[in-house]
Amino acid sequence: MQRTQHPLLGRLARANPTTVFLATLVLVLVGLFAPGVVGAALLLALAAAGVALLLTTWPVQAPAGRAIRLVMLTLLLTAALAKLL
Repeated sequence: MQRTQHPLLGRLARANPTTVFLATLVLVLVGLFAPGVVGAALLLALAAAGVALLLTTWPVQAPAGRAIRLVMLTLLLTAALAKLL
């Protein structure tokens, strides 16, 4: 690990991708089915984490990966805002 690398990023790199996917899926589903503000807050928190991860990994991602992540974040933010209204 480089000295400038954040320890959290190293920990995320060692995480099991299947576990991360399933945990994220569960959180998204709970956010979608939770009522009103609670669900929207959970979806917005997930979106904030996604934006932070996207900004951190932007230089090393392929353009196609960047586009997919931007589309997914847009969908997540749209769902969160729809829950608020």
